[in-house]
Amino acid sequence: MPIVKGCHLPDELFYDVENQLWYRPLEDGLVEVGMTSVALAMAAALVAVTPKRANRRIEAGEAAAVVETGKLVSAARIAFSGFIERSNEALLEEPCRASRDPYGEGWLIAVRPDDWNAARAALLPGTAVAKPYAAKMRREKFAGCAEKD
Repeated sequence: MPIVKGCHLPDELFYDVENQLWYRPLEDGLVEVGMTSVALAMAAALVAVTPKRANRRIEAGEAAAVVETGKLVSAARIAFSGFIERSNEALLEEPCRASRDPYGEGWLIAVRPDDWNAARAALLPGTAVAKPYAAKMRREKFAGCAEKD
């Protein structure tokens, strides 16, 4: 698993570095979407995470979730189009789940992509994400994720 400046980026996921989202293909054809540990560390304290509701379409570039911190409100924009099958509504009550376990219980939505093969081709596999993330951190003058005991 790549670790860039203390930020964990699991190998088995796919990444959209610029939008700071990860993608996990599931056996049932769905793809889970979540925020990376880098995005969450940059955001600092989460006030609210509002994933887009299930049973609706989402288009590439639309918000999979709205994220609110003490400093800003931003959209987590998805890389591909599809149909949202599940939404992690537990984040509405407990947004810190996203920071506590970004690659597990902190997922945002599960989407059935229109064309996963095309979408995957535009994403970076976890094994190739370390250098692009290191470059992004340099550009944004981000010191890194705090190590948790």
